[in-house]
Amino acid sequence: MHPALWISKTGLDAAQTDVSVISNNLANASTVGFKKDRAIFEDLLYQNINQPGGRSSADTELPSGLMLGAGSKVVATQKAHTQGNLITTDNALDMSIQGRGYFEILQPDGSLAYTRNGQFTLDNQGQIVTPGAGFLLQPNITIPEDAQQITISQDGEVSATVRGQADPIVLGQLNLSDFLNPAGLQPIGQNLYVETAASGNPIQGIPGLDGIGSIAQGSLETSNVNVTEELVNLIESQRLYEMNSKVISSVDQMLSQVIQQL
Repeated sequence: MHPALWISKTGLDAAQTDVSVISNNLANASTVGFKKDRAIFEDLLYQNINQPGGRSSADTELPSGLMLGAGSKVVATQKAHTQGNLITTDNALDMSIQGRGYFEILQPDGSLAYTRNGQFTLDNQGQIVTPGAGFLLQPNITIPEDAQQITISQDGEVSATVRGQADPIVLGQLNLSDFLNPAGLQPIGQNLYVETAASGNPIQGIPGLDGIGSIAQGSLETSNVNVTEELVNLIESQRLYEMNSKVISSVDQMLSQVIQQL
């Protein structure tokens, strides 16, 4: 097979993967707390025909070599954990993180997951849970049935004003977790991440202290996807796919011409 056919095939695969990453970003442009991905490309092994610096004669060396590449591939996808914009909702259980950190979520199997999505609600027992799957926010905080107003401070203290009492009562303290390498977190859907060996162990702390972000009640962090930027990337990937297709078509015409003439 002509080498250019295989090389262009790897280019098609890489461009197709890139389009998939971009389409996922665009699909989640309105997802609260979503962090955009980018595809990481890498060139493949080279066929080393002539080594640079090799001997061309007894007294001279080759100033450059002859090395033929084998194409490209996508080796990783990397999330950009940059801050999204904040929108005001005036919902008492909506929270956003200003700065670093993630909310801790208890999964049904007892393990912890992490999220930047601060859309929370109450279950039938008054516990703060995620709106989709109903997973518990950690540490577990229960809101009394007669609570009239819920207040969450910037440092994560949750209090409520109850009927018949003038002073609010403290219900609990929210903590946030940070990671040395947030890009190493594994997304598992439902706006959740789990730790991996690459992310490192979670560093738990009180919001606003030791480099961890503070909590803003009544607001949400929007997706950090820039739709215009993603559309430009989509056009670029589309052109890349077209060019690799054109190479395959050109090689096919060259081989057909050789066959016809011979």
